[in-house]
Order: sequence, then C-alpha cells, then structure tokens
Amino acid sequence: MLLAADIGNTNIVFGCVNDDDEIVVFERISTNHNATAAEYAVLIKTLLEMNNFRCEEITDAVMSSVVPSVTNTVKEAIRKLFTVDVMVAGPGVKTGLNILIDNPKQLGCDQAVDAVAAINSYPVPLIIIDMGTATTISVVDSNKNYLGGLIMTGMGVAADALINRTAQLPKIDFEMPPNIIGRNTIDCMKSGALFSNACAIDGIIERIEEELGEPCTAVATGGLASTVIPLCKKTVHIDNNLLIRGLTIIYRKNKK
Repeated sequence: MLLAADIGNTNIVFGCVNDDDEIVVFERISTNHNATAAEYAVLIKTLLEMNNFRCEEITDAVMSSVVPSVTNTVKEAIRKLFTVDVMVAGPGVKTGLNILIDNPKQLGCDQAVDAVAAINSYPVPLIIIDMGTATTISVVDSNKNYLGGLIMTGMGVAADALINRTAQLPKIDFEMPPNIIGRNTIDCMKSGALFSNACAIDGIIERIEEELGEPCTAVATGGLASTVIPLCKKTVHIDNNLLIRGLTIIYRKNKK
C-alpha cells in the first residue's frame, strides 16, 4: 500500500492508496513546525490504527511539500516507521506536465500535483482552485499545458489579519450565516469572509474564460473548498482527493 503525504503551511494531508489506486485512508493533521520525527511518526501510526491498518501494510511512500523546514522531519518519520524510501515530488521527478510559466522551478509542487491529477480526471481546459493558507488558482489549456495562475490571500489569513488589526472584532468560525445580510457582528464577519471569496472565485473564473476564449472545467480542493464553493454561482467541482491522486500518479510514473 502506498502512503501519500502533502505538507502544507497549515495542514498535512495523508492518504493511503491500495494497489487498485483506491484511496482507503484520508486524514488531515495540523502542520507543526516544532514537532520531531518521532512525534510525527506517532501521529502517522495513530492515523493508520484509527483506520484499522497496520504499519506493515505500507510498502511505498511519496510526498510533496511547500514547507522546507518540515519536509525532512516528516520524511524521516516515514522512514523510521515503515523502513521505506520516500519519493519527494520536485525537480528531477517526472510529472508529465508541460509547464509554460517563466520559471518552472518557482511553481509550488502542490500546484503541480493538483494539475497532474486534474488533467487525468477532468476535461481540459481547466481552472484548479486550491483553498488553503493561500488560495492558488492554476490554469491548464486545452493542450494540457500549465499556463500559470493567481495567488490570493487565503480566507483564514485574511480573517486573522482583520481581527488582529481591529479592536473589537472577535475570532469567528467559517460557518454559513442565516442570511447574506448580517444582523450582528459575528454574522456580518461570516458573510463577509464567505461571500467575498465565493464572488472572487466566480469573477476570476469568468475573466480566465474570457482571456482563454473558451469555457473551462473548474475544480476546487483544499481545506476551505467545501465551505466556500457551494456559495459560488459558477459550476465548480469539489475534489478533496486531488492531491493524493496526483501524488499517486507521479509515484506510479516514476517507480522503477
């Protein structure tokens, strides 16, 4: 069984994929910059046991990361726990993706992994939205070329900045308020956060389609996608397994 992990600034996503490429485990934990390899190993072992799997069942591992300070720690944890080599998506690893941005090395590996999964799962051209600490938007044309995209402030980061820069606004949960027109401070903040992001995504999709001159398939992933995307007027597919599928495809493509 293949263990796939994606290290993000806020969360680490773990998935276990069987020989039929079915995702049989999907879990998300907080990224801890101070945790040791042993502490991460305990967490990973616990996640497996919670899902009724044993460490001995993991025979391969692949990971991607946008947090260099945590990459080697998690990599060492996986080695300690499963005694397997860990393939890291990055330079030198074949993705099958034709990247046309000015400097392909600057592309976040999570965006590349998302795009690999998307072109193997959805009709092109594609708009891929990943809603995490930052909201990244990637564009793939009808020839499956990665053209570039946008980077927006993530909804959580924006809310934290608002709270930290004001004297009386409290911390909120991202829950749907009863109406778009809030009648108290909490509901006003919830409406502002959720609907501003939904409207931004609608508008960006529309402008990208105008620039490309054709309609696109829009796909969203990430921890906040299921909260915001249902409020969009555009049709956007929510796919929380995009990263794990992309890592699986990359691993199979590079496995000797």
